[in-house]
Amino acid sequence: MPVFSVTGDVDPFLHVSMKQGETIYCESDAMVMMETALDLKGKMTGGLGSAIMRRFANGESFFQQHIEAVRGSGDCLLSPTLPGAIEVVDVGARQYLLNDGAFVAATSGTEMKVRTQSIGNALFAQSGGFFVMETSGSGQVVVSGFGSMFQLDVEPGKDVVIDNSHVVCWDNSLKYEISVTTGGGAGGGGIGGFLGNMVNSVTSGEGIVLRFSGSGKVFICSRNRDAFLKWTSGKAG
Repeated sequence: MPVFSVTGDVDPFLHVSMKQGETIYCESDAMVMMETALDLKGKMTGGLGSAIMRRFANGESFFQQHIEAVRGSGDCLLSPTLPGAIEVVDVGARQYLLNDGAFVAATSGTEMKVRTQSIGNALFAQSGGFFVMETSGSGQVVVSGFGSMFQLDVEPGKDVVIDNSHVVCWDNSLKYEISVTTGGGAGGGGIGGFLGNMVNSVTSGEGIVLRFSGSGKVFICSRNRDAFLKWTSGKAG
């Protein structure tokens, strides 16, 4: 199996060491460098239907990059679109759901499928709308997060609440649902309770979170991509 390793402390590369006949696939434009023993091709993985579903789920290109060691062993360097940490995740015994823009690369024994979400999660969670990416098969999947990355272990009876913009990927055995942070006092023009919190959350852009329960892992990143883009736009203006 191809060997993934992360190299560099700030905005690291994903280094991939491959033997002849091995193949990986990665997000569009991820390839930075590769040795001449390797070939790079754009493929519509899983056919047109799967490509369209991934487009809806994660904003991915219809074509993914496939890198194969055709003429012998060779190495390549990949890089995610946004600056930040890279994590190599083992899949097989565990499978994961991926947030928007988290996918970087994977070994050929894995597949990125599309899973439908509940209406509530689709409307508020922002993790792919009505669809979200889910790993399948056996091997390794590489994900990236904006900023640093941290692994959380969710345990039964100890729910975890996370701002969705900081979620990178999570164990598919976990239950997740949209929730709102609780605040003191009524909001939304005098509307109290849950409805008031929901109105405040929607109108202010704050307080909408994902609540995870059960047993499994969640990978989170330190930076909020949307908030950063808004901040840079404000500075530019």
